[in-house]
Amino acid sequence: MDEIQDSTLSEELNRLQAEHHHYAQRLEELLQKPYLSVEEQLEEVRLKKLKLHAKDLMFALEHRAPAVA
Repeated sequence: MDEIQDSTLSEELNRLQAEHHHYAQRLEELLQKPYLSVEEQLEEVRLKKLKLHAKDLMFALEHRAPAVA
């Protein structure tokens, strides 16, 4: 049972890390532009929120893991 939880937790952390990385890459692309359209500005704000949310979830899962074990 613990192995299944560890595997699921690890998979979820990997998924969140991949999402966080994807958001960071897209933000970097936007920041390289000298000017952002209104849509790109909205995307930037949305990506920052999504990136922070993914980081918060990773933090919560990482700090919950030792208590479960």
